[in-house]
Amino acid sequence: MKNIPSIAFWIASLFVSSAAIAAEPLVIDLWPGKPPGELPVRGAEKTFIHTSPLYGTNSLITNVTKPTLTVYLPPRDRNTGTAMVICPGGGYWDLYWVLEGEQVAAWLNSQGMAGIILKYRVPRPPDVPESETPVGPQLDAQRAVSTVRSRAEEWGINPRRIGIIGFSAGGHLALATATGFARRTYEPIDSIDQVSCRPDFAVLCYGGYLKARDRDEIWPGLHIPPDTPPVMLVHASDDTMSRSDQSVIAYLALSRAGIPVEMHIYATGEHDFGVRQDDRLPSSWPQLCVSWLRSRGLLESRK
Repeated sequence: MKNIPSIAFWIASLFVSSAAIAAEPLVIDLWPGKPPGELPVRGAEKTFIHTSPLYGTNSLITNVTKPTLTVYLPPRDRNTGTAMVICPGGGYWDLYWVLEGEQVAAWLNSQGMAGIILKYRVPRPPDVPESETPVGPQLDAQRAVSTVRSRAEEWGINPRRIGIIGFSAGGHLALATATGFARRTYEPIDSIDQVSCRPDFAVLCYGGYLKARDRDEIWPGLHIPPDTPPVMLVHASDDTMSRSDQSVIAYLALSRAGIPVEMHIYATGEHDFGVRQDDRLPSSWPQLCVSWLRSRGLLESRK
């Protein structure tokens, strides 16, 4: 797999000007003080480079105890009013910050959408094994959606067109947020928590922790209420990290619950294809996503 290019390279590859994304994003703390719930206790936050034969070279962040939002807004003359909270993957151990964060924000900005990267707490606490999903990131994601909606007017966002997009383990986080909005996973602490944390749509890319282990059922803890927002699922059949049946089972559960859902499973593409534009089959999914959003009235054409 090719090395991950910088965000500037990605913008150039889309043939859009450097003005298509803010040079200096706004970074805000998600919580006023110590976040509620359990925090990782594995050392100071750090960014590191990881290289593997399967996934290439990636820039990762770990040991996050101070969650933040990194806000990339599109230029005003390209703004459609739609926004997505971005949940990078990493198995709830790390965050694939460039591949599934900055590159996604660049793509969203190129389409006139705000891209808001959630740096949620990782790694999983020592008492949460690989076979379970931690609760802390779900607190962060609920707070993130409420924060974006509370500042929608300031950031030029339509408060009824705020979605969430997640990759790999971030796909589970996106679905947990899109289905678990009726109950806060923490006690409200300020006026932001009085604002709805329900996303208006969700996009899950090669999601993990969607299917129960050894059973063709949705992941334990995921319950699908009738007012779950529309969901789009994307996967590759040859994914060796998160099998495509993760998305299949999620699709069936959502469809049977009467939730508007669309799914695209590619014959090849493996894992961590992100929003890259190359000769691989999944390169088409970003445009399919744009078409899906427009078909549901969630993305206006640019003025």
